[in-house]
Amino acid sequence: MKKERIGIFGGTFNPIHNGHVKAVLEVQKTFFLDKVLMIPSYIPPHKGAPDVAPPSDRLQMVKLAMASYPQFVPSPIEIEAKGKSYSILTLAKLKQQFPDAAMFFILGVDAFLEIDTWREYKKVLEQCHFIVISRPGYDLNEAKKPLGGNYAERMVQVLETTKLDKAMLHPYKIFLLSIDALDMASKDIRKKVKMGKSIAGLVVEPVEEYIQINKLYQ
Repeated sequence: MKKERIGIFGGTFNPIHNGHVKAVLEVQKTFFLDKVLMIPSYIPPHKGAPDVAPPSDRLQMVKLAMASYPQFVPSPIEIEAKGKSYSILTLAKLKQQFPDAAMFFILGVDAFLEIDTWREYKKVLEQCHFIVISRPGYDLNEAKKPLGGNYAERMVQVLETTKLDKAMLHPYKIFLLSIDALDMASKDIRKKVKMGKSIAGLVVEPVEEYIQINKLYQ
C-alpha cells in the first residue's frame, strides 16, 4: 500500500497571498502530495513585527484562500499550541497524528538559508523530506551553503527528468525545486493596505474583503 504523502507548509501568512497559493499548488502537483497542511504560526520565532494580525485572523484568511482546494488543509496546530512555533515540536505532533505518512516540509530558499538557526535543526532534517523552493531575488543553489557539505549527498535538484519515486528512498532528501514564483511579499501588501491602496490581484477576493471588514493592517 502506497504511503500517504503529506506536505507541511508553515508561515506567518500575514496575510496569505497569491504567491503562497501558486507556489504550494506547483509543489503539490510536482510531488503528487495527497494533501498539504497549511500552518499559520502562533508567535514566529524569527519575526517580531508589530503589525502581525491576530492568529485567529491569519488562520481564517488561510481558510478563505484555500476554500477552493480540498487538498489543502488549514491547520491550527501551532496556533492552538500558543507558544513559539518551533518546527521540531510541530513535526513531532504531526508524526503522532499521521504515523504512516511520508512528510514533506515545504519552504522557500530564503527560509532554508536560516535553517542552522532553527531549534534542533539536525533532528528536523532526520525526520522528513524537505522541498526547498525558489524565490525571486535568491539563487536556489545557495541552499547548499548553510549546511556545509554535510548533507550534499541528500540534496536533489528536481528536473523534469527526475524520477521522484526513486529519489524518495531513504535517507530523507532535500529537494531543490525551481518554480515560476510570483514576486510578492506580505509586507508589501500590508504597506498598501495602510496607504489605502488596492490589493486586488495580490490576494484572493475573500481575503481582500476580510482585511477590509476587519480593518487589518490599517
